[in-house]
Amino acid sequence: MNTRTRPHRRPAGWRWRRSLLRRRSDVTEAWTGLLLGAAMLFVAPLAGAFAGAFTYDAAHAKAERQRADGHVVRATLIENAPAANSTGSRTTHPVKVRWTDRDGTAHAAVAKVEAGATTGSRTDVWLDAHARVTTAPMAEDVQWGTAIVVGGAASLVAWGFIGGAWITVRLVAHRRRMAEWEQAWARTEPRWTGRET
Repeated sequence: MNTRTRPHRRPAGWRWRRSLLRRRSDVTEAWTGLLLGAAMLFVAPLAGAFAGAFTYDAAHAKAERQRADGHVVRATLIENAPAANSTGSRTTHPVKVRWTDRDGTAHAAVAKVEAGATTGSRTDVWLDAHARVTTAPMAEDVQWGTAIVVGGAASLVAWGFIGGAWITVRLVAHRRRMAEWEQAWARTEPRWTGRET
């Protein structure tokens, strides 16, 4: 016959059941855990979705304004762009370009072109409403990519905040529980040890 005893385990959901051993801190911890768990499942993803949607809407509106207010000219490089790096990633560099308006007016400015572009090659340059060189409107795939990154980051921040709140609640509840146990033991110990006066 096996005489070994198994360690006592608290039954599942013990914080929700009435018990003389259950403390107010146990109930507070249980409800807080339930609410924060729901927040992790629903609030954090929603925060990410709203942040992503807001980012996409803002980037899309800005790109539409740039397209409406600006225009593209075909410019010629008047100097070489630095060579591409060894990683093969697409990089741009500011170089001098020139173009001629429809009325024959010549212009020169600095615009960003892809690495490795040579003198005499042609490139598209975006101009704003005042004919100043500006950045090209953000492409649709870049808008979506930015929105996804921002939305994911917002969800992670929300999860981190909720997780931090849960750890804080558990620490506070544990300290409160220990204090309640010490108070209960201070009332009970004298009777058990016979030191009650």
